[in-house]
Amino acid sequence: MLIELLYFDDCPNWTLARDRLTQALKGLDDADVSIELLQITSEDQAQTERFAGSPTIRIDGADPFAHESPQYGLACRLYATPDGVDGAPSLEQLVEVLKPAR
Repeated sequence: MLIELLYFDDCPNWTLARDRLTQALKGLDDADVSIELLQITSEDQAQTERFAGSPTIRIDGADPFAHESPQYGLACRLYATPDGVDGAPSLEQLVEVLKPAR
């Protein structure tokens, strides 16, 4: 399983996403799976990487939280969670998208 976390430095939520991913992997007994961090530093790179905002999570190359018409660029990304809008998917949401990739 390949897990990528795409981010840019000015986003305060990418570390929250990283921490929740780590917790989700531990909960699934996959703590040995590494999270590859990919820093996005330019608009061109954002377009090339199909970066839908920070943080973006890809599992085996796919964004499980993608919208139908994503916009790519250096921006913060928000996620709809059971508890409302947040800067990262909830722990439960991450567990649900990681399960099928195991």
